Amino acid sequence: MDASYIYVIIALLPLAAVMLTVQVNPYHALVIRGILGAVAALVYAVLGAADVALTEALVGTMLAITLYAVAVRSSLVMRVGILKDELSQVGQPPFAPLLADLRTIASKYHLRLELLPYPDPASLHQALMEKEVHLTCIERAPQIDQATAPESRPELYQTITRIRRLYDILKTELTSPTMCLTYITVQDSGEKH
Repeated sequence: MDASYIYVIIALLPLAAVMLTVQVNPYHALVIRGILGAVAALVYAVLGAADVALTEALVGTMLAITLYAVAVRSSLVMRVGILKDELSQVGQPPFAPLLADLRTIASKYHLRLELLPYPDPASLHQALMEKEVHLTCIERAPQIDQATAPESRPELYQTITRIRRLYDILKTELTSPTMCLTYITVQDSGEKH
């Protein structure tokens, strides 16, 4: 009996492993990890190790992929704190283009964008300090400045982030001229919740 098909199946293991390590999108990596586990289970079954194949299929593939999917889904979120009053402006200018820019940037980095409403600026700032949100976006009070030209577009929203990498990304990729971006450092309190 010709067993050359076993070599083809076994060759899929390092190929899938290399594909897994070079994957940028975490969701694609999950799919490839599932394929890697299925191929490994198939190799074990073909080589006569049915118990190892079953263990690999159940634990190494199904359980691991489920746990990885939950971890990836919960960790790839950009939470934006806004005021409840501004929640009604989500689909209206000038907040709509800003929100569209944030969604575009988030999707480019495989993040989900979540808007979390807060009742007042103090609770919004507290949420940022307590690390409930990654950035806050609040409408700035109108400033009357005689020195600026009337055709210049004022920065209507103040956005503050506590994550340096997020600040760097937004600083380079945000196209909305209506937003003033600020980075702040949040100290750990050392308390365990």
